[in-house]
Amino acid sequence: MDVAFLLDKYFKGAKKVSIDVFDAQTLNTVYKDVINSMTSHFEIEVSVLQALSYCLYEMMDNVHIHSGKPLGTAMTYYDNDQKTLSILIADDGMGVRASLSENEIYKNITEAEALKMCLEDKITDGKGLGFGLYTTSRLVDSIGKEFILHSGNHKLVRKDGTESVVENGYWQGTLIFMVIGTTLKMSLDELKRSTTFKGLNPLAERSVLVALQRRYKVISETL
Repeated sequence: MDVAFLLDKYFKGAKKVSIDVFDAQTLNTVYKDVINSMTSHFEIEVSVLQALSYCLYEMMDNVHIHSGKPLGTAMTYYDNDQKTLSILIADDGMGVRASLSENEIYKNITEAEALKMCLEDKITDGKGLGFGLYTTSRLVDSIGKEFILHSGNHKLVRKDGTESVVENGYWQGTLIFMVIGTTLKMSLDELKRSTTFKGLNPLAERSVLVALQRRYKVISETL
């Protein structure tokens, strides 16, 4: 995977971008490390962390469930000036349309249609539950600044309340990039909507709890 291209395209000028490569065996460890890194930024609201923890795991888990390739790449960057968190998850697998077309219902959809459909609830190739990207899109609707889903020759972009699908270069596999505002506190209703009323998965819940305990321990030791 061309990490240099990703840095230049999505993190241009950013310093200290966290880059992790993961597979099915290291996914949980890398996920916990990313959560710990995010939690170290005290400016990020706890409710935002809770919602992000769920979405991040789902996006990473999608790589080894749907891509057909063993490796994925996770990149994160916290902009202290803008108070935003940028997250990119990418693989070089089969892509969204090819994955969805494994389900007989979607075998004839176009690439552009596939990008739109995969953000809907319970749309799946049959290997997953079909709410990972849907949940992520709901989170972006609540506190997101920008959301990009790029697969094949098409890119879906959500920004400033609008959504568009355009032909824009080629990405082998699936790439998800989003910029999240970190200072807006999410209400309980928003948090529930952002996790599709299912709550956090057990690993996400434990990881956030441990990370927050570490955060508050640091705070108490400085008082």
